[in-house]
Amino acid sequence: MSEGSRYLDWDMEKLTTHFDVDPAEGLEHSEAEKRLEKVGPNQLAEGQRLSPLALLLNQFKDFMVLVLLAATLVSGLLGEYTDAIAIIAIVLLNAVLGFIQEFRAEKSLKALKELSAPMARVKRNGSWKRIPAAELVPGDIVSIESGDRIPADLRLIHAENLYIEESALTGESVPVSKTGGVIRGGKEIALGDRKNMAFLGTMAVRGTGVGVVVFTGMKTEMGKIAHLIQTTESMQTPLQNRLEQLGKVLIVVSLFLTAVVVLTGIVHGHDAYKMFLAGVSLAVAAIPEGLPAIVTIALALGVQRMIRRRAIVRKLPSVETLGCASVICSDKTGTLTQNKMTVTHLWLDGRQLEVSGSGYKPEGEFIFDGRKVNPGRDPGLKRLLEVAVLCNNARLIRESSREGMLRRKQESWRVDGDPTEGALMVVGAKGGHTGEALEKEWKRVREFPFDSERKMMSVLVEKGKGQRVLMTKGAPDVLLNRCTHLLRGGRPVPLTEAMREKILSHNDQLAAMALRNLAFAYREWKGVEPGRETEAERELVFVGLAGMIDPPREEVKKAIRTCRRAGIRTVMITGDHQTTAVAIARQLGILTEGGLTVSGNQLQRMSDREFEQKSKNIQVYARVSPEHKLKIVKALQKDGDVVAMTGDGVNDAPAIKAADIGIAMGITGTDVSKEASSLILSDDNFATIVSAIEEGRSIYDNIRKFISYLLASNVGEILVMFLAMLAGMPLPLVPIQILWVNLVTDGLPAMALGVDPAEEDTMDRPPRNSRESIFARGVGWKIVSRGLLIGTFTLASFWVAYQEAPDDLVRAQTIAFATLVLAQLIYVFDCRSSQSVFHRNPLNNLPLVLAVVSSALLLLVVMYYPPLQPIFHTVSLGFREWALVVAASALPTLLAGLIDLIRPVRQPVHHG
Repeated sequence: MSEGSRYLDWDMEKLTTHFDVDPAEGLEHSEAEKRLEKVGPNQLAEGQRLSPLALLLNQFKDFMVLVLLAATLVSGLLGEYTDAIAIIAIVLLNAVLGFIQEFRAEKSLKALKELSAPMARVKRNGSWKRIPAAELVPGDIVSIESGDRIPADLRLIHAENLYIEESALTGESVPVSKTGGVIRGGKEIALGDRKNMAFLGTMAVRGTGVGVVVFTGMKTEMGKIAHLIQTTESMQTPLQNRLEQLGKVLIVVSLFLTAVVVLTGIVHGHDAYKMFLAGVSLAVAAIPEGLPAIVTIALALGVQRMIRRRAIVRKLPSVETLGCASVICSDKTGTLTQNKMTVTHLWLDGRQLEVSGSGYKPEGEFIFDGRKVNPGRDPGLKRLLEVAVLCNNARLIRESSREGMLRRKQESWRVDGDPTEGALMVVGAKGGHTGEALEKEWKRVREFPFDSERKMMSVLVEKGKGQRVLMTKGAPDVLLNRCTHLLRGGRPVPLTEAMREKILSHNDQLAAMALRNLAFAYREWKGVEPGRETEAERELVFVGLAGMIDPPREEVKKAIRTCRRAGIRTVMITGDHQTTAVAIARQLGILTEGGLTVSGNQLQRMSDREFEQKSKNIQVYARVSPEHKLKIVKALQKDGDVVAMTGDGVNDAPAIKAADIGIAMGITGTDVSKEASSLILSDDNFATIVSAIEEGRSIYDNIRKFISYLLASNVGEILVMFLAMLAGMPLPLVPIQILWVNLVTDGLPAMALGVDPAEEDTMDRPPRNSRESIFARGVGWKIVSRGLLIGTFTLASFWVAYQEAPDDLVRAQTIAFATLVLAQLIYVFDCRSSQSVFHRNPLNNLPLVLAVVSSALLLLVVMYYPPLQPIFHTVSLGFREWALVVAASALPTLLAGLIDLIRPVRQPVHHG
């Protein structure tokens, strides 16, 4: 038995003996102080926290950052101070962004602590006192009233109509009725079923209660979540892993090739100093120091697009992680559903009516057998709605606001009170029976509040001066036992045994649809006002049943279909009851044929091996605890899946943090879940995740595009020098030209690739394997083949020009220089498609076209502007030379495009 459930089946005598406390007197002050010294304050520990300075310094430990710092030193030694300053700016930008992300993540435990109650009403030395909740100790007797936040984990010893809102902790969609009695049910009872426990951080919404403090601080259920957040490591994103891998490969390969070029040149008689300068220039060119900046820019632009699509990104690198997400673990309440209880079915007078409309907006129709029913002309429906609205303490409130540039009036509705009673107010308003209108017609004389033992609520109302009616609602099976008549055709008729069985059968049918059912009855009251509920609640006339549910969001079904098309599984994880979870999952299309449903208790009994074998087929997890959610996420990750975890409650925070990408709800989400997340949905809409996935895939594609562009260009530059040295030729490029090519071609065109529109099949292909190399699926081939072609044709143009005029080396170098630049600028259009250069219209990325034109103009400036010619070792070229340049620069891309048409690129296959 878990420590959290050990007190459920203890009676009061055993409980008070164990904690050595008299409920009538409470603890003595001196004893409480001793216990406080022993167990510590009733607070959630934050664990070891890094100082802001330590967080900032940690940002400079990244391998790629160290490479950039080395490049800064080399640029400075070469006198390239502009490059050095640019690199330092890039490093600082990345460090600041990383610092902000980690600093905000540290606030998650602080947000969790704020859920603790500041004060508590406790019995000490025989009298009730208000003390700081931090001073509570095990054994304290605590009083709870409606509106109180629970100050510790309590075992209730008395509960009077007590309901506690636990959705943030358990995922339960409605307040939970509590009892002070003993609960028996085996070794493991789900958190949401521990009806005689009240948990730290939850909220009492109705009634009163008294409980014994059994756990404080980190031993509470909320404390366990705090511990999970502290000990759960945030996952590095696939992009971070790939860039780290890329940085190491680039350094090793670039330095090796550069060293070979320098040594080969020296062996062939070139000046050692000039070769050293050329080698260092090649090293600076080969290491794309602008890569982190371009990645950051691409991510930042993607973030702006995602904000417009109602997804707020908290951690930049995690944007692209959605692109390889293979499983979305979604909370049910408020994420897949509206978190607004709605009456969907009514049964009365032998008919089952469907009620249209969802949420709290009082618009909808009553449908029977395909025809609309008018409540004003249907006495049975009219009376049911009257009972539902008058026997009710909730309020339906209309709120207005003005939004947009034209300040158009926006109308919204909310419920003040119990969600179940709120649903009844809404269905009444759909039938034209608003609370305000009925309260003018009927005056409340007496109320018999809802009681968890008798499971009913009644009000005595009066119309005019003579007509009095007792109106009652409650659990169908209990209320039916108090009825002697049935309302049929607007008149009471004796209730037969066959009628009772028929009513109970319809109640079972509604329950099988995962609906929460309430029954309604009334009694014409004559004589003196009833003194007790037992006197009033008898000889009632049964009116009908109402079935309600927290309905699924209308747009989620389409979003789940899109996810399935994109090869992404959607798994529901909820603390709600299994019947409700299965019904919603079937409606949304999450639970398919052959899919499994598992409860928290079943999950607890499974071995790790059995769970891992079944996890691929489990589509719904119900009645789960925070530990279970974390276990599910880790099992899926172990199986190779990239997991996105959505949620809004405190109970979701550890799993959100552990997931590859954690997604919190912006409206209903707790601060704890938001601080633990990477992505926040500003509209709480599951469908927004689909937009984020598409954006994530597009961003990663664009990152691969400019990596392909940068590296193939750099390979071309190195090969020009390398092959020339091997052949014993003069230097085809001087150091300043190499640095200039690096600056101009690696800048604007690469950034423009970062905003390239998504390809049409983005959401029609499976997620990529998160373990694949950034060079997979043709990128490695493209880099090598294009680099080889660019380098070869550039060297060929140099060789042709040099052979024509061996004494005019500057002219040959200018031709090689122009060929290399133009070859790279033409190749950038080849990078836009995962297939071939002929697959996409080159003009539908206007920023890229403008970037290429700008870079070409800069090339012409250094070639034709006389003051710059001696600096860049260039001369003006004639028509014949340009013909050679254009042919040599266009052929690499054209030949590669033809090769790609013959050799199609493999599409991604997910192996998770």
